[in-house]
Amino acid sequence: MKKILFFLFINCFIQHTKAQQIIERDKEIEQMVKEVSPDSLKSYIKNLVAFGTRNTLSTQTDPRRGIGAAKNWVLNKFNEFAKQSNGRLSAFIDTTTLSADGKRVDAPLLLGNVIAILKGTDAADKRIFIISGHLDNMRTNVMDRTGDAPGANDDGSGSAAVLECARIMSKHSFAATIIFMTVSGEEQGLLGANYMAQKSKVQNLAIEAVLNNDIMGSNNSNETNIINNTQVRVFSEGLPFYELDKNAKTIRQLGLENDGASRQLARYVKEIGERYVDNLQVVMVYRNDRFLRGGDHTPYVENGFAAVRITEMNENYTRQHQDVRQENGIAYGDVLEHIDFEYLRKNTALNLANLANLSKAPAMPEAVKIDVKKLRNTTNLSWQTPKNGKVKGYYILLRETTSAFWQKKIFTEQLQIILPYSKDNYFFAVQSVGETGNESLPVVPEVSR
Repeated sequence: MKKILFFLFINCFIQHTKAQQIIERDKEIEQMVKEVSPDSLKSYIKNLVAFGTRNTLSTQTDPRRGIGAAKNWVLNKFNEFAKQSNGRLSAFIDTTTLSADGKRVDAPLLLGNVIAILKGTDAADKRIFIISGHLDNMRTNVMDRTGDAPGANDDGSGSAAVLECARIMSKHSFAATIIFMTVSGEEQGLLGANYMAQKSKVQNLAIEAVLNNDIMGSNNSNETNIINNTQVRVFSEGLPFYELDKNAKTIRQLGLENDGASRQLARYVKEIGERYVDNLQVVMVYRNDRFLRGGDHTPYVENGFAAVRITEMNENYTRQHQDVRQENGIAYGDVLEHIDFEYLRKNTALNLANLANLSKAPAMPEAVKIDVKKLRNTTNLSWQTPKNGKVKGYYILLRETTSAFWQKKIFTEQLQIILPYSKDNYFFAVQSVGETGNESLPVVPEVSR
């Protein structure tokens, strides 16, 4: 009798434990996250710093110094990673010629972005996910093209994250396409990102998410002296900049001021990042970028794509846009010694986990609707299967109107659900869920009358 009771207890304990385990980590993604190496990241940044300066206006013909040498080195690294990709990764430098603008470009400029494309395995799946960092840097004077500018953190850290993700992910297969990109001209006015975003819009590319990484490898601030390598910021726009005038009435009617595509992406980045990366809190900041400042995600936002900026929690302004020097007892300059490589490892893993989860997931559900034909205290949602990917089911996401994050996830295998929650008091969205548990980006329902 005692043995029977013991086994009943154990069985109940196991069932209770299973009930508490809501979301599991994808084993493949978990292994990739473990492969992110602080030593590799340090090696990348050390090589970038060794080019002396990466100012966009610097020499493009010297094989050892300047932006030209840096671009060729990144291209060579991408091509090295391509050897392990079974022909799926290809790399090139995408160039365009810009005229002098009388501002931060004082002579005709050959602008080049280094791009590696990891082609998706599903030919019918046109989705694209992008990770970006900017290769260029600057001294105190943005027009100084000859003096040394290490640029270890701004943005050697973001470029290193791009390279490390490409190194690891090129050994794996994903249904959707992933683009790894280091762009030029950020300090000159987001030139490389503007070129890519506008080109993508003209080509009608199905870019679903852009993760821009800029200044993400240091863990302390000047003046306030805060040291913190357990938090990272993700900046996102709440309202859609693109064609806002056309959508303003609907946004006001439905109360969706906090549910633009980039804000939804930021919520996703937080959930997936914290799922896979231990001892890291993703802090959502309700701004497109830092106060009165900009970054390479902005041109994508302005061209209708979902894009966010990932940045360290506390910036140190004695190390940004500064000539390397000692002044009044303060060491100025963006040098290698200030990088926290364990912190950079976590922030790189945050990117990798999100890229992998997005590109392994099915496409977003189609035609997501909320039925408003009758006044009722329940909520009736319906949707159609996604265009691409094998679907195990769907998550219904709920949050109260005052909540920043999704609070509930309800799984269903059906294409319709009636929930005992009032649409007056909650926001809703629907995600596709693949056979391995990977979730698409959420879709907020449109009104069905």
